Amino acid sequence: MILTDEEIRQAVEKTREITAGYDTSRGSLIPVLQKIQDHLGYVPAPAMKETAHHFGLAAVEVYGIVTFYNQFRLTPPGKHRIKVCMGTACHMKGGNIIMESWERVLKIKVGETTPDREFSLERVACVGCCTMAPVLVKDETVVGKMTPTKVDGMLFSHQLANKKEGMPQ
Repeated sequence: MILTDEEIRQAVEKTREITAGYDTSRGSLIPVLQKIQDHLGYVPAPAMKETAHHFGLAAVEVYGIVTFYNQFRLTPPGKHRIKVCMGTACHMKGGNIIMESWERVLKIKVGETTPDREFSLERVACVGCCTMAPVLVKDETVVGKMTPTKVDGMLFSHQLANKKEGMPQ
C-alpha cells in the first residue's frame, strides 16, 4: 500500500513522539511498537525505520519483529473492519465459507484493506457468540447466522447507504 506524503510525515512524527518517552533498551521495543499501532492503527514502514533508528537497530530487525507477532498490522485498517470468527463453532458451521465470501466481494485477502481503505478483513479466534455461529463483527456490531447471501446483502446495503449520502438533497 502506497502512503501519501502526509501519512509518512504523521507516522514519523508520532513515532518520534512515542520513542522520546522510552530508553533505547530492547525491552522497550515491543511496547513502543504497540503504542505506534494504537495511535496509527498499524505499523507503517516509516515508523519501523524511525523506531529502528531510536533503538540503534537495522530496520529489517524491527520489520522481523512486526511480522513475527500477529498482533501487529502492516496495512492501515479500513474505515469499516470486518472480523470473521474462526472459533470452533463458527469454523464447524462454515466460518471459512463466510471468509471466502468476503474475500470474493471485497477482492482482498485476510489481513488486507481495500484500495479505497473502506474495508479491512480480519480473522479472529472467537467472539463468544457460539450459538449464533457463524458470526462476524462489522465495526462493533455482531452479526450472527451468516451466509454468503448475507455477505452480499451487507455489502450492497453499505453501497446503497454511501450513494444516498453522496446524493444532493
